[in-house]
Amino acid sequence: MRYDLTDLRLFCDVVEAGTITGGAARSALALAAASTRIRGMEDQLGAPLLIRSRQGVTPTPAGRTLLKHARTILAQSGRMREDLGAYAGGLSGEVRLLANTNALAEFLPEALSSFLARHPHVSVDLEERLSDEIVGLIAEGVGDVGIVAGTVDMGALETFPFRSDRFVVVTSADHPLAGRPSVAFSEVLAHDFVGLERSSSLHRFLAGKAAREGRPFRLRVQLRSFDGVCRLVECGVGIGVVPQTTAARAAKTMRLGVVDLADDWAQRELLICVRSMAELGLYARELVEELRAA
Repeated sequence: MRYDLTDLRLFCDVVEAGTITGGAARSALALAAASTRIRGMEDQLGAPLLIRSRQGVTPTPAGRTLLKHARTILAQSGRMREDLGAYAGGLSGEVRLLANTNALAEFLPEALSSFLARHPHVSVDLEERLSDEIVGLIAEGVGDVGIVAGTVDMGALETFPFRSDRFVVVTSADHPLAGRPSVAFSEVLAHDFVGLERSSSLHRFLAGKAAREGRPFRLRVQLRSFDGVCRLVECGVGIGVVPQTTAARAAKTMRLGVVDLADDWAQRELLICVRSMAELGLYARELVEELRAA
């Protein structure tokens, strides 16, 4: 069997995306070219690597074995490229960073800008995910570094403290909840919400909490940023759940009510997680140190 690095990267991308179309897009390949490569890999092996259905693709037992080895080979290739780049005089590298919504919106921009300014030839592939998804993907080697809520089970991952924050409810200044010191999430579910897009990890997290309460999460408007959420909340369109740091910043320029969420899960201790610091590439290790010190 002769699989090159493009084949291995494509196969990993296809499995992670769940479709050949999505995997081709991630690998920057035309769909026809990606399909041909996957078929060629299966022909060389003499066995199917993917189970194809209308819902997408999933790896066969042979595909899962290939996926495990492909991730190891690609990680080693990345580390080799970084180590040899120093001798070539043109440092280059990539770090795959997975983060939940809170970390992505509130804390990463400043830390990442500092890291990227000091490493102009390094790129960071940043993806938003739910915390429990991130733990699994880091353990599998899909990502290099993750930032997650401290409430999830980390398994055998190495972790480091990152930030502390909490979710609060923001309302218009004249909203009935505005004068309350705190409120339970089950109570605010009686109101319409202004929130992030349904694909965001925070929306999925809150919708899951609402489902556990046996109540619908009535999302009236979807926006791309917490600042946008606060602006529509100020206008009385609905209420929102945002990080306390966001609410404090927005309250300086907007007429908002800020109400603490009484639920235990509202307190967010954010952690950096990696599979093993010793196994990380040079730039991934430096990014972890930058995040810890920021």
